[in-house]
Amino acid sequence: MTTAARFDEVITTEEELRAIVGTPSAGAAGKAIDHIDHHFQGFIAKSPFLLIASSDGAGNHDISPKGDPAGFVQVLDEHTLAIPDRPGNRRADTFTNILQNPDVALFFLVPGVRETLRVQGRAMIVRDEGLRERMAVNGKPPELALVIEVREAFMHCAKCIIRSDLWDPATWPDSDTVPSLSKAIIEQQGYDMTPEQLEKGLEKDARERLY
Repeated sequence: MTTAARFDEVITTEEELRAIVGTPSAGAAGKAIDHIDHHFQGFIAKSPFLLIASSDGAGNHDISPKGDPAGFVQVLDEHTLAIPDRPGNRRADTFTNILQNPDVALFFLVPGVRETLRVQGRAMIVRDEGLRERMAVNGKPPELALVIEVREAFMHCAKCIIRSDLWDPATWPDSDTVPSLSKAIIEQQGYDMTPEQLEKGLEKDARERLY
């Protein structure tokens, strides 16, 4: 049985969709611009965290998080952003996708701010020394930079953040009740070690390979 066969009412056309959700207001429909103006530049300067969506040539999608001190994304000009690549797990999913399909989307968050910033454009992988030196932390420049040619940018309203209470500590779960990365890896990969042993290795990697 296909996934769609499990459900009785599946929306398959935009006409059906619009009959339910309606059409956007003129303000919502026209709020996107094709560059990073001073408002968006100011938002990016305060953002320590973003999500980047990419897909490969076959349409397989990925979303990867990027985080650093606020302002780590460089606004080179109103049409160009640069994102440093810090040490990670070496999967390089975003980079391998971009080599096949350069179209990407970015989602910027600022802690405590209910609005978000969405940007989409085309990406390239860059190693120019001058650019990498500009993005050095603790004297360590990134090995690679992701440069985005901006095609569309707009701010997203606050409703999703309000509904989620994302920035309200009173709603945050006890971390002990959240599924453990180490336990998941051990069970999924069949590692012969305890969660404590794996967590120790993960903590050591986080301390020694941030930059």
